[in-house]
Amino acid sequence: MKLKTTFDGMTLNNPLMPAAGPLVGDDKKMAFLRDAGCGAIVSKTISTKDPHIPRPCIFGDKHQVMNSELWSEHAMTRWRDDFFPRYIKNNDRPLIVSVGYSEGDMETLIPMFDEVADAFEVSTHYVGTDLSVIANTVKTIRKHTDKPVYMKISPHLPDPEGFARVIKEAGANGIVAINSLGPTMKIDLAGRRIVYGNEEGYVWTSGPVIKPLALAVVHKIKTAEPDLTVIGVGGIASADDVIEFLLAGASAVQMLSAAMIKGKQLYKKILDDLPGALEKHGFSSVEDAINTRLVNDVVYHANTPTLIEEKCIECMLCVKVCPYHAIEFKDKITFDSERCFQCGLCVAQCPTDAIEMKP
Repeated sequence: MKLKTTFDGMTLNNPLMPAAGPLVGDDKKMAFLRDAGCGAIVSKTISTKDPHIPRPCIFGDKHQVMNSELWSEHAMTRWRDDFFPRYIKNNDRPLIVSVGYSEGDMETLIPMFDEVADAFEVSTHYVGTDLSVIANTVKTIRKHTDKPVYMKISPHLPDPEGFARVIKEAGANGIVAINSLGPTMKIDLAGRRIVYGNEEGYVWTSGPVIKPLALAVVHKIKTAEPDLTVIGVGGIASADDVIEFLLAGASAVQMLSAAMIKGKQLYKKILDDLPGALEKHGFSSVEDAINTRLVNDVVYHANTPTLIEEKCIECMLCVKVCPYHAIEFKDKITFDSERCFQCGLCVAQCPTDAIEMKP
């Protein structure tokens, strides 16, 4: 199974790379993920300023990571003088250097790392929503490098299509979509206090919980600007998730939070699972999935759901969750066609796939 993906003059042996964050915070951490098989490596976001990070700063459960950590805790000179020189001695795949945040920062950071970077990822997390500021940042970057440049979009930006158009016109190669969602909040009910928050009490949320939003933004951007490269990030936790992002319009993907929830071995597991997942879903390669267009069959009239009796375990979940009070148990699960709105919730919630609804 061919897993390679090629874009903007770079070839990745597979589409999975880490996202900027704690797992790529120095040369040893980047080397670990290189050895795990990632197709490219992304550094932690480097700034011209030292961060002021509260402790503890990271919360995780099954569905999300909440993080008040900022950019790299190491100075830009430490990356220039120590981390990157040690890492590139044994590097054999694209290295994407993540930097942030302002136009002024780019004047310093891009020249500093242009020699070691195969591409740049530029975080826009703290620069507001003014697209003219984003455009000027891209133009400044272009004065200092001819390497591929990917602008990382934050989900609070209200116009992803406009963002895509502006950065394309300014000279960027593509977009990394999306950054973490926020501000969000974590409360300790027993202690009546905010935990994991910054000075204002807020954190940023990532992980599986933001995947539906990330998929939508990737698809919006690729639909609006098909010539832009899109790198999908936000909620990836399995080989199937990787394929979904490829179908949505991504040429490659990044993962970080799920590995913080499930463990760092998840990178290797996804790469081991990816060939089988592609085959299971009928794709001959990663490029086949990338080149497949999503179908959007919108149906406004459907049939009342029906029960597959041999699959039903009579758990009554469908009865409990039906918003229209259209499901009852009368010796078996029954559906009231007059009350049923054909919303599909019972189909989605049934744990044994015992309910079906045909157009």
